[in-house]
Amino acid sequence: MNNIISGIEWFVDLGPTVVLPVLIFIFGLVLKTKPGKAFEAALMVGIGFIGLNLVIGLLTDTLGTAAQQMVENYGLNLSVIDVGWPAAAAISYGTVLGTLAIPIGIGINVVLLITGLTKTLNVDIWNLWHAAFVASLVYAISNDFYLSILTTIVYILLIQLFGDMLAPTIEKFYGFPNLTFPHGTAIPGYIVALPFEWLFNRIPGLKDLEFDPDTIQDKFGILGKSSVMGLIIGIGIGILAGYNFQGIAELAVSTAAVMVLLPKMVSVLMEGLTPISEAANDLVKSKFPDREVYIGMDAALSVGHSSVLSSSLLLVPITILLAVILPGNKTLPFGDLATIPFVVCLMAPVFNGNIVKTVISGTFYMISVLYITSWVAPLVTTVAQTANFDLGGHSQITALAEGGLWTTGLFVSVAQWLGWIGISSIGIILLIGLYYVNKIRGKSEVE
Repeated sequence: MNNIISGIEWFVDLGPTVVLPVLIFIFGLVLKTKPGKAFEAALMVGIGFIGLNLVIGLLTDTLGTAAQQMVENYGLNLSVIDVGWPAAAAISYGTVLGTLAIPIGIGINVVLLITGLTKTLNVDIWNLWHAAFVASLVYAISNDFYLSILTTIVYILLIQLFGDMLAPTIEKFYGFPNLTFPHGTAIPGYIVALPFEWLFNRIPGLKDLEFDPDTIQDKFGILGKSSVMGLIIGIGIGILAGYNFQGIAELAVSTAAVMVLLPKMVSVLMEGLTPISEAANDLVKSKFPDREVYIGMDAALSVGHSSVLSSSLLLVPITILLAVILPGNKTLPFGDLATIPFVVCLMAPVFNGNIVKTVISGTFYMISVLYITSWVAPLVTTVAQTANFDLGGHSQITALAEGGLWTTGLFVSVAQWLGWIGISSIGIILLIGLYYVNKIRGKSEVE
């Protein structure tokens, strides 16, 4: 057993740009795709994912630096530093629970697929660190290893359920057939957006407001193009950061480049993923005519949409301002400011790409994120110390885009107040949800 876990750890340590193509190639062979075609598809997925990461890296570097400068301009001196998701992932996989998250996740996915309780084949196994992160916080508060294992299982049930639920929305808005995002950072935003959409539809003026990228381009011509929108937003962020003319210009052009290049990298990745997705559904339909399969992927595929990027860039200075004015907030936004696109990427589809609605709801969402992450920061710090993570001289650390999500707050609070009964109850509710979505609703749709 230890050798198996060590082997999985070694494979995961190769990184998602290697792990993902290898998994795609293996799945292609299992799905009876010709080896040459499976290899070509896997290679294109790898190339697309690397290109995607390069562009996101450009966004992170330029936007992160500007955000840091804005933080300094505001003179923020808060006690909890946001170290960002890369640190959170490293902390999560540095614990015993982290080593178990991937084999548990794969096992649950296989069982749910065999029993027909899910349609999502999750190949995004590297991002199961989200489950390990939440489970580690539960362990820090309960000191109960087996309760933490149960939390890992229940969390995976949660992302499988929402992966199944989200696929139709993702296909309709993003145009990705048979694809879904069982991604721990993205899923919570979808749930947050639903009540806001209900509210917006009852507010005169706002319910009929059309402010998606296509409408903006129709109304404003060249000023509505995604590249020009990126340029304008980059200029605004550069000014807020106090940059000189050269700095503003460089940031503006970089932001415009991200707006143009991200969708192109997604297209490259989808070129490789499409034949595998089609093969999966052909195989399933030949054996189970009333079923289909969704390929579970990283939500990075969605952040290139112009409505997501535009909303996210506007939310960066808003989040910093919120950190300044919110009473009781202890979190200094920093490392995850450039990760805000992942936080709102599943909010935008609920509003049909309406940037104004996404920013308004995103602002209220970030308020909750700041308060939750301030609350759980002592637990995150404890887990980091257990994983021998260097705190860099900070008394407390957190990761804004994971430690502040409502899902994290839910699991931690339920574990703290209700223990086994609470976590088990969530698991039962999720299993009922999976049964309803894939058995009852699925059957009625076929009929």
